[in-house]
Amino acid sequence: MSKPAILCVDDEAVVLNSLKIQLKKEFGDAYTYEVAESADEALEIIEELQSEETDILVIVSDWLMPGIKGDEFLIRVHDKYPNIIKVMLTGQADETAIQRAKEKAALHNCLHKPWSSDELIDTIKSGLKRV
Repeated sequence: MSKPAILCVDDEAVVLNSLKIQLKKEFGDAYTYEVAESADEALEIIEELQSEETDILVIVSDWLMPGIKGDEFLIRVHDKYPNIIKVMLTGQADETAIQRAKEKAALHNCLHKPWSSDELIDTIKSGLKRV
C-alpha cells in the first residue's frame, strides 16, 4: 500500500517549492507530496493517484490560476472525491469565491498569501483529524 498524498496546486513554482519544504519539514516521510502548476495538471495527477489506489488526503490550491480558478477546481474535486480535505491559498480570491468553495466544495480553510508555516501546518493537522 502506498503512502497517502498531499497535493499542492499553484501556478508559481516558488510557492509550490515553499509548500513542499514546509510540509516535508513537519510531516517527513508520512506522506507523498505531489505538486501541480494548474488545475488541469492537478486533475490528471488525482486520476493517476486514484488509479494507483493512493489516497489523497489534502489538496492545497491557489485561487488565481490560468484556466480553471481554485474555487471551481475544488468544487470539481469535491463532486468526485468529497472526503479530500480542501484548503485554498490565495492572495487575490474574492469573498464570493471563498464562500462558494465553502458551500459547494466543503472548503476546510482559506489561507491568505503570504501565509505562515504554522498556519499552514495547523490547518492541515486540523483537516486530517476529520479523515
